[in-house]
Amino acid sequence: MVLEGEAMKLKVIIGEEGIVYQRPLHEAILFAAKKYKMAGVTIYKGMLSYGADSIINNVKVFATSNELPVIIEMVDRAERVYDFSEIVSKLMDKAGCGGIVYVESVDVVAYKKSTE
Repeated sequence: MVLEGEAMKLKVIIGEEGIVYQRPLHEAILFAAKKYKMAGVTIYKGMLSYGADSIINNVKVFATSNELPVIIEMVDRAERVYDFSEIVSKLMDKAGCGGIVYVESVDVVAYKKSTE
């Protein structure tokens, strides 16, 4: 796949405890992206968050919630990103999980396979 120039980044922020189809929601999103042949996906864990429910999520001992945020980012062409965002939204609904899904314009400078 050639991916250079104007593209879109799909960003999803959810809680780490979301489960769909007997697996963590973030894994289900990653495997769905792989099946959909998105250009690439990165998942990382946050340290502190709050969202629409206004519950502060962190790792402190006496916190109201221990559920840390999981951030999923993927980049591809605009039409593919918007199509896949609908799949992500359906997976979130199936998991009963809250979160946010949004897109940003990006300019891809390089997209390469490793040479090793």
